[in-house]
Amino acid sequence: MRIQHLAAVSVAALSVALIATCAQAAPYKAPLAADGHPDLQGNWTTATITPLTRDPKLGTRNVLTKEEADKIEKATQDQIARADAPTPPEATVKDLKNADCGADGISGFNCGYNQGWKDPGTTLITINGEKRASIITSPANGQFPARAGSAPDPRAQRARMAGRTDNPEGFSLGERCLLSFGSSAGPPMLPLMYNNTYQIVQTKDEVAIDVEMVHDIRHIHLNAQHIPASMKLWMGDSVGHWDGDTLVVETTNMRPEQGLRGGAATQKVTERFRRISADSLSYQFTVEDPSMSAPYSGEVQMRQTKGQVYEYACHEGNYALTGMLAGARAEEKSAQAGGAKPGGQ
Repeated sequence: MRIQHLAAVSVAALSVALIATCAQAAPYKAPLAADGHPDLQGNWTTATITPLTRDPKLGTRNVLTKEEADKIEKATQDQIARADAPTPPEATVKDLKNADCGADGISGFNCGYNQGWKDPGTTLITINGEKRASIITSPANGQFPARAGSAPDPRAQRARMAGRTDNPEGFSLGERCLLSFGSSAGPPMLPLMYNNTYQIVQTKDEVAIDVEMVHDIRHIHLNAQHIPASMKLWMGDSVGHWDGDTLVVETTNMRPEQGLRGGAATQKVTERFRRISADSLSYQFTVEDPSMSAPYSGEVQMRQTKGQVYEYACHEGNYALTGMLAGARAEEKSAQAGGAKPGGQ
């Protein structure tokens, strides 16, 4: 009887262990929204210290070891702590940290932002438990592909553009508050040094994304047709459909002034949104750009955040652009008086 009892206990214990193992191995199943599809709604942040392109020393390796990841995250946290430290009341301008904007690129006296304005995150992207070394996943080396043939780089052309300060249209879209800085609104939607929050709202006919930076709104029309190619829109014409538990979005018809890395107006961006845990989304994208020698892809982790998305008020309507244009005129006048060309030309 004792042997039978022990056998019964062992079988029961084994059954409990098997049930626990199966429960752990079961794939995550996202809750459903009112439209019957996985619920992507909520406020999400893409803030991360994972760079867009990979450190060349890593080659084709996009997964960091625990030691490498811990070192990078700790260095970032230490840098933020130093930047957040109170300034001694007796300090002068010459004593301020990063006075030449060199230590972390942009912080300090006479620089565009100090640490109080920034919120780039403190952790690396984590997908399937792996710490990522770059957002770009393809090409395998984590770099952008080369330009196709002799295709010019629109960014370099814009940088060399004569008469940039002749009128407001010469300034960038971000400076003019027409669209988010970098590629925050996208597509693709990429993290910046601050304002990395997105609010997603979905219905059976549309998914809308409120982009915190410059308060852009993306409209993704579900199961629709693209508008004529001759009609170019800010953030492009986005059409989506559900592929199982993944929202697939194809965007075309982007304006030529927009596009990651100054992409061609005929580029196509395909995005894939998939909920991978209760508080995390996988956001994948592929850019097909005729001006590039090959397509390129990437993946970002969107983590749930509790705070609401506040309206971002850019400087449009105040004196910033007026001041920049006036400054350029003053520089020209000074250069002419001295017999030199403006800007040291």
